[in-house]
Amino acid sequence: MHSSLAMAFATPMTSPSQSLLIFKRPQFAVLSKTQAHFFSSFPLKKSRMVLVQVSAAEKGFVEEMRFAALKMHTKEETKEGEREAEGPPISKWDPKLEGYLKFLVDSKLVYDILERVVDKAVFSEYVELRSTGLERSESLAKDLEWFKQQGHNIPQQSSLGIKYAQYLEELSEKDPQAFICHFYMIYFGHTAGGTMIGRKVEKKLLKGKKLDFYKYNGELPEILQNIRDKINRVGEKWSRKEKDHCLEETEKAIMVYGDILRLILS
Repeated sequence: MHSSLAMAFATPMTSPSQSLLIFKRPQFAVLSKTQAHFFSSFPLKKSRMVLVQVSAAEKGFVEEMRFAALKMHTKEETKEGEREAEGPPISKWDPKLEGYLKFLVDSKLVYDILERVVDKAVFSEYVELRSTGLERSESLAKDLEWFKQQGHNIPQQSSLGIKYAQYLEELSEKDPQAFICHFYMIYFGHTAGGTMIGRKVEKKLLKGKKLDFYKYNGELPEILQNIRDKINRVGEKWSRKEKDHCLEETEKAIMVYGDILRLILS
């Protein structure tokens, strides 16, 4: 069901350099809970505003999040998509090993932050997000060590990855609704489009070696259903206004991590 979620990352919304400029905009600052209800970093046109369908709401808040993500797709990718295609689909990507290592390094930084935030649990909502089985930090550490042992140079974290990690950490301390949007988009995106990219990299660049980044302990459908249930329980405690605020963060979450993903092509 979520295979199309990460496809949103395949269509470039900006270049990485443009994403860095976005972090400097005052709208991209982490807002207080009160301010956050009145500001959206990336206002959508009326025709693209997230509409909460009754059927989605009945299935739980995760279904609303999925629907919001689908609207960030191109029309060719899904019938719910509202974007025009601006780049090649994942199936046409030509990954480079140097770029892939950049992606792994920045991903490790982002997942480190996500896991540290839920362990610290400044807000009670984060407790539900612990030990989901989707955690990737340890797996990424193993993969990067393997590449190092093969004689590859491990690059430094990019400025984009550093800025995004800082943003997530600051966001987590003030705005749990927006943070959980990023949490959902990153983890679920990796299990779908991210895995598709992983298979392409393993086949083309690694002679079929299976990386730990794409391995899970247990049946993935069960793991995903478990975290859906957890996020739905969190959403049940939120007001409609708080839910809408979470959904408003969708475009930002997809855009910035999507640019990190596209480091694979560099």
